Amino acid sequence: MSARTILLRTAARTTAASTTATRSFQTSPRRLAEAAPLPARKPVGAFRGGLFGFLFGTTLTGSAVYYYVLSEYKASNDQLTEDIYTLQKATQQLSTHLATLEDKVQKK
Repeated sequence: MSARTILLRTAARTTAASTTATRSFQTSPRRLAEAAPLPARKPVGAFRGGLFGFLFGTTLTGSAVYYYVLSEYKASNDQLTEDIYTLQKATQQLSTHLATLEDKVQKK
């Protein structure tokens, strides 16, 4: 029961405080007269703006794709070069091993 009375008292206080705290907004005529109009902006047409945006986006995306493809090409080229060197080393080891086997067969 006491909680109900506390809620009613706080509600009464907030409504009384809100009605006394309201303040009206007023501006003098002199201050209104000082306001200068904003300069007129030349509108950019929808077609020109859309075309400019499209070309800007296409250029930006194209350059990003170019650098991505360039980095991927470089990585794959480095991997291929490494594989070629590994294959060359394995081929030389095989040829030296075959040469030693041929020498052993000829000595018998």
